[in-house]
Amino acid sequence: MTSTSRVAILFGSENDRATMEATAKVLDSFGVAHEMHHASAHRSPEKVRQIVDAAPGRGVRVFIAAAGMANHLAGTVAAHTTLPVIGVPLLGTALGGADSLYATVQMPPGVPVATVAIGAPGAKNAAILAVQILALNDAALHEKLRTMKENLASGGKV
Repeated sequence: MTSTSRVAILFGSENDRATMEATAKVLDSFGVAHEMHHASAHRSPEKVRQIVDAAPGRGVRVFIAAAGMANHLAGTVAAHTTLPVIGVPLLGTALGGADSLYATVQMPPGVPVATVAIGAPGAKNAAILAVQILALNDAALHEKLRTMKENLASGGKV
């Protein structure tokens, strides 16, 4: 964790860390400073609130929140901030992540959560979406995104 993180990544269980490392790796490839936190909406809601409340002072401009099962983490984060929140539904139940997807995407009006695909593909896309948000005011990031898209068109991978 740095004092100049632009993205805060939260995940609900230590079991989710490996998937969310893909998010961190993509952010690293764009040179975007980030921080990672293990905090559960259900097991440690006060910790989640403290992380979210203090994040702008550390430079955070976008949150990425990932969890499985009932996955209320992204919604809990969104309830405590006006900054963009990207939810990553994770695998891990007999429902194949569908429960997490529904819990993440079905937010009430006024508490939006941008939601990406289930699992590792979503973890990567969450990072790219965060970079796109940050690139609205950062020409260098915009250029890196353009280069990434050209690479993808030539058969490259994220």
